[in-house]
Amino acid sequence: QVQLVESGGGLVQAGGSLRLSCAASGRTLGRYAMGWFRQAPGKERECVTAINWSGGSTYYAGSVKGRFTISRDNAKNTVYLQMNSLKPEDTAVYYCAADPTHTTVVYTSQDVYSYWGQGTQVTVSS
Repeated sequence: QVQLVESGGGLVQAGGSLRLSCAASGRTLGRYAMGWFRQAPGKERECVTAINWSGGSTYYAGSVKGRFTISRDNAKNTVYLQMNSLKPEDTAVYYCAADPTHTTVVYTSQDVYSYWGQGTQVTVSS
C-alpha cells in the first residue's frame, strides 16, 4: 500500500504562485508514474500533469502548459507541482495520484492510478 499526502495548497491572488508537495509512505515511489489531478466544483476531475518514474517524460494539460511544472525527488519519495501565474480558473481541489503499473509512459486517465491522496484546496482570487 502507498499513502499519499498533499500539502501546500491555500489562497493566493491571481498571478501568484504556489508549490504543492505530495509525500508518499508505505512504499517507494521510485518506479511509479505520478500524476496531479484537479477537480473544480461542478466539474469532472481532470489530469493536470503527469511524470514518469525518471522524470524524463511529462504531460501537461493545455490550460496549464508553460505555467505549471511537475517534478519529483525519488530519494525523498516526493512529487512536486510548481504553479505560477495562477488564474481564478485554477481554483480546485488538487490530488496527487500514483500509477504502480506503468513506469516509462504517462497516462492521463485516472483509471490507471491506483493510489490517491485526499487532496489539497487551491483557491485563486481575482
